[in-house]
Amino acid sequence: MNGWQTLFYKEVLRFWKVGFQTVGAPVLTAVLYMLIFGHVLKDQAPVYGQVSYTAFLVPGLVMMSVLQNAFANSSSSLVQGKIMGSLVFVLLTPLSHWHWFFAYVGSSMVRGLLVGAGVFAVTVFFGQPGFVAPLWIVVFAVLGSAMLGALGLIAGLWAEKFDQMAVFQNFIIMPMTFLSGVFYSIHSLPPFWQKISHLNPFFYMIDGFRYGFFGVSDVSPWLSLGLVLSALLVISAVAVHLLRTGYKIRH
Repeated sequence: MNGWQTLFYKEVLRFWKVGFQTVGAPVLTAVLYMLIFGHVLKDQAPVYGQVSYTAFLVPGLVMMSVLQNAFANSSSSLVQGKIMGSLVFVLLTPLSHWHWFFAYVGSSMVRGLLVGAGVFAVTVFFGQPGFVAPLWIVVFAVLGSAMLGALGLIAGLWAEKFDQMAVFQNFIIMPMTFLSGVFYSIHSLPPFWQKISHLNPFFYMIDGFRYGFFGVSDVSPWLSLGLVLSALLVISAVAVHLLRTGYKIRH
């Protein structure tokens, strides 16, 4: 096992050791969302044709869980390492910035996809979505978890304490997630808010992911794929640059 694989393994073990909190809690939260929104809005939120609202909600909750937990993994690990002083032991290793990137983003993808699988396994009993295009499901789940893992890496490098991380989480990640069409189709919104939704990159991840289940979506999955890939490349480039320069970790 080489250097980056060791760091990757360490990061996976870090969240798995407290799996009840890092995996079990998000699954329970998704079930509560399903129970509440599925009951309250099932006859009021128009979605795709004959698709039931509860079935529509399943992919949204799965993808929301993937994104939020992928972000939380890399960001919390770096901030915790700074506060506890354990990050210095990683800095002493001969790992390159690319090794750091692949280890932290890779472990974030594992956590995000694991939580997403757990959420799907539980919420699918409330509404059974189809599997019209399974490849799209896999593609957007992988790209989404990688993008939020890289974004969490940037946030973790920037933040020096948990209060700063909470600002990033509460004022950027949460609003963009909840306003991305998890609980509704954007076609049910007024024209102005539809245009605003199209500026949200999280919308394209969730919409493309949902296309894999139903074969219908608010925008073309190819458009979503292009925009998500572009956003992933930009965010990854920024994260790698910050790691290469040692931003807020080499002082």
